[in-house]
Amino acid sequence: MSSLRSLGPAYRALVIGSSGALGQAFCAALRADEQCVLLRELSRHSDPPLDLQDAPGIAEAARRLAEEAPYQLILVASGVLHDATIRPEKSLAALDAEALQTVFQINALGPALLLKHFLPLLDPQGAMALLSARVGSIADNRLGGWYAYRASKVALNMLVKTAAIELARRKPRARLLSLHPGTVQSKLSQPFSGSAAARPAAQAAAQLLALIDRSEPADSGGFFAYDGQRIPW
Repeated sequence: MSSLRSLGPAYRALVIGSSGALGQAFCAALRADEQCVLLRELSRHSDPPLDLQDAPGIAEAARRLAEEAPYQLILVASGVLHDATIRPEKSLAALDAEALQTVFQINALGPALLLKHFLPLLDPQGAMALLSARVGSIADNRLGGWYAYRASKVALNMLVKTAAIELARRKPRARLLSLHPGTVQSKLSQPFSGSAAARPAAQAAAQLLALIDRSEPADSGGFFAYDGQRIPW
């Protein structure tokens, strides 16, 4: 991967969700970029720890990192589609209140608090990007199903769009983006039929970083696929 030119000659990066497949790939790419002079990786097992289901912990992590801010790049690579007890719903009959709450907490409510506490740590000309998903596009929904995941990503997109409007008033040169990484080889995609065409995480991370690097302040609040195409809401 070539250096990220839009972030300056000595940029600081923060990756939230660094233990997942894409989070690890982002970190590896940033370590390889000689322009990146500091890389902070946050996960449930980092120091400080960050758990999207722990609201006070999110605020505390931001407080502890404030003294090394600003960051020129902040990436949020966390999210959940399924786990040992949660499965994407194929019908309304499969909806479960506890699963809905968990998926929304990790995919929307936790990221909302990340925006609250970490967006102030962004450099005035920096970029913050959160991983969304194409299935979070209402206009693009033709197959149905996956109620919790779809709806939580729609909520995430609205949070990013709204926060970007506020950000533009305070830091008009900054960028805040929702990004669709495509199907990536990971635990998230492995159980599903599309996993056969999944791309390596390193390839997806490189594409997303290049997309961020090409973005302009006018793109802030936008929803983009890894190939640069704008996704309809």
